[in-house]
Amino acid sequence: MPILNCYTGAPADRLSLSAPENGTYMIDHLGSAALAVESLSTPLEDDPLQAHFQNGVAPDEIEQVYHLKRAQPMLSAFTALFHGTQDGVLVRLLVLRELASDTGASSFSRADINNKLAYLTAESLETVLNRLRGHGLLAWDGPSAVYRITPLARNVLSALDTLIALGKPEEDDAEMGFLLSQVAGAQAVGGVTVEQLRHLLGRLVELTEEFRDAIASGSEFRLRTSQAKWHMACDWVEKGSVILRAITQDPAADSATHKAAQAIGRAQSALLNMQGMFSRALNQIERQRVHLGQSGLSTTDVKRWLLAHEDLASLAEEAIDRPVVPLFGTPAEMIDVAETELLLERVVSTGPKGLPTGTDAPLTVNDNPAMQAELNDWINKLADFANLGNFPEFSDSGPKKVALHESLLPASFAVASYRASLLPLLGDASEASLQGATAELARLPVKFEPTDEMIQLDDPEVAAMSIASLSLNLESGTPDE
Repeated sequence: MPILNCYTGAPADRLSLSAPENGTYMIDHLGSAALAVESLSTPLEDDPLQAHFQNGVAPDEIEQVYHLKRAQPMLSAFTALFHGTQDGVLVRLLVLRELASDTGASSFSRADINNKLAYLTAESLETVLNRLRGHGLLAWDGPSAVYRITPLARNVLSALDTLIALGKPEEDDAEMGFLLSQVAGAQAVGGVTVEQLRHLLGRLVELTEEFRDAIASGSEFRLRTSQAKWHMACDWVEKGSVILRAITQDPAADSATHKAAQAIGRAQSALLNMQGMFSRALNQIERQRVHLGQSGLSTTDVKRWLLAHEDLASLAEEAIDRPVVPLFGTPAEMIDVAETELLLERVVSTGPKGLPTGTDAPLTVNDNPAMQAELNDWINKLADFANLGNFPEFSDSGPKKVALHESLLPASFAVASYRASLLPLLGDASEASLQGATAELARLPVKFEPTDEMIQLDDPEVAAMSIASLSLNLESGTPDE
């Protein structure tokens, strides 16, 4: 029985065909089945792309990832050209474009390449050729010992040339030429895609928003710049209308393509309808224009004149007076003389002039206010009252409570008032947590108990006082405290 084994690269990917005597062929799917089981059993962590996605999300589940993986050879070609420094990118494109521009020959020997690119160093040329060859942009024909430009390289260069030719901002302010050319070219060969139409639609939406922002800004110069850009966009819209009409009338186009083309048509209509908005905004600015006296000039003329000068500081030259700048015929000699005079004067002025006269030491004055001393006396008095250790026995006859007027008086009205103002601090927890004399007062085991009644006093300074008392707060500490 003859058996034919076909290998596609991997050892497991094998098909076995056997030819029995009856002429019927049998296909052995064991190799393919093993490969399928192996691919299904491969964990997601083995895919390097998985590191960029959330846990539980497989990259192959994303539609765009699928399309990008299918275009991996094309993406590798762009990576080979544009990966690295800008100088390296320019040299690679230079070599590839020089070789592709020669249509007189389909292959190039190494001697031909050296002659054509003789202005490059041998090391740089060798590096570029190896890189282009390794990524499928140049093909090496071993038997003939020549290089050939691959179809992939010509496709990449064609796309770049179209982008460079139609993507010049100075010629296409609307930046729609390349997008529209892609749609037109694809439509001509019957291969327009929804993605190409969506790119064109996105650019139309961006232009519409940009023009609306310019109209809302109220700036005349921004309006006129946007209006010129709008006119150029309308020219591209007129050219694209024929292409869109052909797409909508194409029976072979799918529903997604028809919807994208219709959305582009609506975006074009919105763009064309902005002519009236530009006119109204410019007319409004014209009515509000400010003229400078009887000169006939307006603020717009002044701004336009200023914008015409790149260096505004140069306008002040020969227009602003400067102080007289002395010019010396012999500056070196003048500097030497001046330096000598300055040093001589400095020596005279800084010479010894004797010892300074003696002065008495300044007197120090106690700057502590009298009120601080009064506060310390009041704290000592209350502390003496609170210190039960001053009494031999602590019994019912001990000083548990004392009337307020007996503690405050005798004293002047000012001192008595000051002492009374400090009594609410007794037992204040927030004040006791701080530092200072008032905090020490708050920590005393003394309780202030005021009432609403008054008592008449026989005192030369204070006639009456609220009835209140000071008592020991035994709950706040031990008697020794």
